[in-house]
Amino acid sequence: MKRTEKYDRLSVGIIAGLVVPLIVGFGVFLFSSGNKNLTDFFQRIAKADIITHIISLCVFPNLFLFLIFNRLDMLRANRGVLGVTIFWAVLVFAVKFLT
Repeated sequence: MKRTEKYDRLSVGIIAGLVVPLIVGFGVFLFSSGNKNLTDFFQRIAKADIITHIISLCVFPNLFLFLIFNRLDMLRANRGVLGVTIFWAVLVFAVKFLT
C-alpha cells in the first residue's frame, strides 16, 4: 500500500478544502494593517464591501491543493476538495447577490 492510498479519502479532501482557506484567511487577518481584533477586521471589510474578494482570495489556494491531489492520483480526496470549492463559490455568489 502506497502512502498516498492511505490518505485518498473523500473526508481528507473535504477537511483540506475547508482548512486551507481558513488558514489563508487568518493570514490575511494577521498581515492586514491596523486590526486589533477579528470583529474590527470583519467590520472593516464589510464597510469596504470587499467580503467576496477576501473569500475568493482565501479559496484560491484550493486550486493548488486540487492540482497536487490530481498529480498524486488521489482522486477521492480530489473530489472532496472540488466539492468544498464549489460550496465556497456558491457562498461567494450568495454573498455578492443577496447582500
